[in-house]
Amino acid sequence: MTAPAPHLGSVVRVLLRRTIDAYHDSPQAVGWLQYNLNRFDEPLRVAIAGKVKAGKSTLLNALVGEEIAPTDAGECTRIVTWYLDAQIPKVTMFPRNTSPRQLTISRASGALKFDLQGTRVEDVDKLEVQWPSQSLRTHTLIDTPGIASLSSDTSSRAGAFLTPDDSPSQADAVIYLMRHLHATDVRFLESFFDQGVAKATPINTIGVLSRADEIGVGRLDALSSARRIARRYRADEKIRGLCQTVVAVAGLLAQTGRTMRQDEFAALTALAELPRSDLDGMLLSVDRFSRTDLPDGTAGPDADARARLMERFGLFGVRLSTTLIRQGVTDPNAIASELVKRSGLDELRSVLTTQFSERRDLLKARSALLAVDLVLTREPRPAAAPLVAEVERILAGAHEFAELRLLSTLRSGAIKMPTEALQEAERLLGGDGGSAAARLGLEPDAGPDELWSAALDAAARWQRRAESPMSGRAVSDMARLVVRSCEGILAGLRR
Repeated sequence: MTAPAPHLGSVVRVLLRRTIDAYHDSPQAVGWLQYNLNRFDEPLRVAIAGKVKAGKSTLLNALVGEEIAPTDAGECTRIVTWYLDAQIPKVTMFPRNTSPRQLTISRASGALKFDLQGTRVEDVDKLEVQWPSQSLRTHTLIDTPGIASLSSDTSSRAGAFLTPDDSPSQADAVIYLMRHLHATDVRFLESFFDQGVAKATPINTIGVLSRADEIGVGRLDALSSARRIARRYRADEKIRGLCQTVVAVAGLLAQTGRTMRQDEFAALTALAELPRSDLDGMLLSVDRFSRTDLPDGTAGPDADARARLMERFGLFGVRLSTTLIRQGVTDPNAIASELVKRSGLDELRSVLTTQFSERRDLLKARSALLAVDLVLTREPRPAAAPLVAEVERILAGAHEFAELRLLSTLRSGAIKMPTEALQEAERLLGGDGGSAAARLGLEPDAGPDELWSAALDAAARWQRRAESPMSGRAVSDMARLVVRSCEGILAGLRR
């Protein structure tokens, strides 16, 4: 069995330091390289992208568990905004041509509001929101302007951040939101999917079928329909080649479930006490719910209160909440938990853990290699020739990158094998997550003996496929790489 290779993150850190030494006389190169070296010690940077009104800010609030991202169509939604964990809340504006300035924070109806102090949106490079949050300790979230916006400036801001022409993206990974799969979505994913060696993988992109509750026009089975569509997208070869997976999430339901207020629960309880036929009639549309006059002598929220409920819960959320109350759920915390559970947020968070958090070092190393490559390309010098060779050696020899390239090849349909074998190969290569249990298709709490036995069996099975005279060259090469992944699992278990 082969000896375990040095940790990829450690190898890339050493490369960064060597490159800094080689370019010590170039302040710009050293600053850029040191910035990327420091990124290794930061939380993973995850950008949230999508078309206008896809629900990006709403999903961000749901992930954080607080309404810290403005969700209206105001000027701040047109600016790239970073959300970072900090001990004290603070919002900083970074104008393009002047020094950063701290902004005043205010709240309106529970949500944060930022005052740009008269600065034009076009003159702001980014906003940075520092906020105490457990969720932000592992992921720095970056809210981006809408792609395909009617405003060319807004749309170009998103593109310039996510797919810059002259440098790697500042994000390590991307959550891409789509209400339905349109040609615009595919074009964006294709642009983000660079064909360079270090980028040739959909591993850093997750697709989210957002506003999933609207697919079924607010029916109680709306999310089931959305999940079926997400499964269909996941099975599509084109989509599989552009993003890691697709999950359905009702972002508004998730945000409201995590931030529900007592007065809202009281209003929902009053609605649940109305005659069923009256409430069902009101819930035929957003307009009818907000404008219908309640019968004389009936207690219930007025038109303004109902409009606020609709804004916070949507048709699906109001219908689900009142149904649960009628069924005897009288604890507001239980209602909130059920909204989050049904929203699909837990599935998305699980995917973030398996696809991003477990690959943190790999994604960081990928970003760092792209940064080094940029310096070597822009400022070529004879003394840097060994560094160029080292970048090429890491990209070609690091098993982690070989896995990503093979995953991309398998998902493109280029290698023909039985479906069951292809699925196992993808899983062993880390397609369902980087942990030993995920690769072996076992439960997360599987014990060391069970993991060891499963890894040995998988290694033997794929070794036989690699050596079989019935396997063609492509299949044999693929099988040998899968065997190496199995050996990596065993090496990790031994350590």
